[in-house]
Amino acid sequence: MAAPTGGPAEAEAGKAVSTETRVSFDYSGTRVLVTGGSNGIGRGIVAAFADAGAHVIVTGRKPIATDYDTDIGAFEYHQLEVSDAAQVEALAAGLGQLDVLVNNAGATFPGGRDEWEPDAFEEALRINLVGAFRMAQACKSMLSASGLAGGGSIINFASMSSYFAVPMVPGYGAAKAGVVQMTKNLAVSWVNENIRVNAIAPGLIESNMTSAMRGIEALEKPQMDRTPMGRWGTPRDIAPAVLFLASPAAAYITGQTLAVDGGYTAG
Repeated sequence: MAAPTGGPAEAEAGKAVSTETRVSFDYSGTRVLVTGGSNGIGRGIVAAFADAGAHVIVTGRKPIATDYDTDIGAFEYHQLEVSDAAQVEALAAGLGQLDVLVNNAGATFPGGRDEWEPDAFEEALRINLVGAFRMAQACKSMLSASGLAGGGSIINFASMSSYFAVPMVPGYGAAKAGVVQMTKNLAVSWVNENIRVNAIAPGLIESNMTSAMRGIEALEKPQMDRTPMGRWGTPRDIAPAVLFLASPAAAYITGQTLAVDGGYTAG
């Protein structure tokens, strides 16, 4: 279950092989929940787990799956506001079984407000940090009971704003810094309960959240100048790292935050 496999082409010396053909994962028989999985990074993760054979459960803020421009109709869908404690508990209570939780849901400028306003700052924390903590707690017993080799797995989402100041979104940045520490604490506390907890810190990734930056030199150029690979990342760059961390190939990894950032943090 969820075993990595290597293609025979990788043994051919000097032959370039894409990531997709070098490594694949088998998640047949597993149940994976991806919060905020309707578009962007979340949608890429949903597709990757589904391609690997998992039963994928997707949450989003709209009432039904067909309300989105992206095609998520093939997946089990639930409306969810991650900042609503009652909704989180109700969702978890109806899942039955779960092997992997991907805490991907997040937002900046909650309600279109300035995060320097205390109420907006507080809401950003509820959405981007407290919501993930509540979801992890609500799913804990199911993840602990998982038969997935390597144990049940939680993948949280941090950010470059976990490490660097982004003054436009102080609430979001504070929350994402908290995600890194939360990941460590959950990992250490639950290590003997068959649960591993790790996080991904994406760099500059093409998504709805970052779409306003594209083409605006004052916003985009400083980020590109700092990124050694010199390009935007895509959800396809993030999804393989998530599948790896949730798999038996990462059975000795917990409490870590993996930067998938084109070298941004190396500078």
